[in-house]
Amino acid sequence: MKCCTLVRALISGLFLQHVSAALDADTSNIRSIYLFKDVMKSDTTSLKTSGFNSLIIFGVGILDNGDIMYYSNTPGSSDVLVASNGSYVGGDALADKVSSFKTGDDTGINRVEISMNSQHVQDLMNSPGPGSSTPLYRNFAALKTAWDLDAVNNDDESLYDVSSTVTFAQMLGKVGYKYTTAPYTNINFWVSVTTQANQGLEEPNLLLDRVYLQCYDGGAGNNPASWQSMLGLKVVPLVWVTNDSKPSQGITAAQAMSKFQGWNMQSALAGGGYWNDYDIEKMGLSYTAYGDVLKSVFP
Repeated sequence: MKCCTLVRALISGLFLQHVSAALDADTSNIRSIYLFKDVMKSDTTSLKTSGFNSLIIFGVGILDNGDIMYYSNTPGSSDVLVASNGSYVGGDALADKVSSFKTGDDTGINRVEISMNSQHVQDLMNSPGPGSSTPLYRNFAALKTAWDLDAVNNDDESLYDVSSTVTFAQMLGKVGYKYTTAPYTNINFWVSVTTQANQGLEEPNLLLDRVYLQCYDGGAGNNPASWQSMLGLKVVPLVWVTNDSKPSQGITAAQAMSKFQGWNMQSALAGGGYWNDYDIEKMGLSYTAYGDVLKSVFP
């Protein structure tokens, strides 16, 4: 009996070590890219096969009545109302396109998020509130199902209201989303949001489970190690690919490699990522080159 007990203990210990290692790997190899281009026009195959595992669709916003819009940000494309009155209304083609990111034997994508700013969040959390019968709650539930979404990303760069932000995050958690952030400044606000959103929770069950830290343009001086220390959470630094909008802020794949390696050596990161797919395609760059950087540093 003692021998069997010892064997069971050893097996149990090895299993727990395996689970722990798997969880650690899942939170330390995030390879992300923001999709600024209309997803109906982006190079879906390259996004799925170039080493990325997380896509964040930029340009989703809520209206004052709780409806949800997808803003195309692409010449020749139109903005689309995607959820209204608790139903998905964005059309099958768009839903099929977004859902396809995680399907197929060739895809490396295991997580799809939508990114939005803070417009109307405070007003809607005040009235009618975050309840499950409200249009906003029901619209996010409908969109999650239609697009097979995993998380909502907060790109607040203006409001910075802690109370309504946390309430909104908790509402999304009840819908079934994870909540992520994309800060570039105002670290004290983000510390408060992170702490309150995750109060009483532990990994891997955090509500706010990822921080995509902007390390370009307004956030060019950010040190990921400092943010990690303040937030108590590993971050995913973002760099801007070569572009013609703000050329001084863009970097090549080789320069990205140097930055990610340096930051990761200073303080182990959750992963790395890029802003954005539109510039990769517009500038004739290589998804594979940028993706290979992430696979090398965050395998």
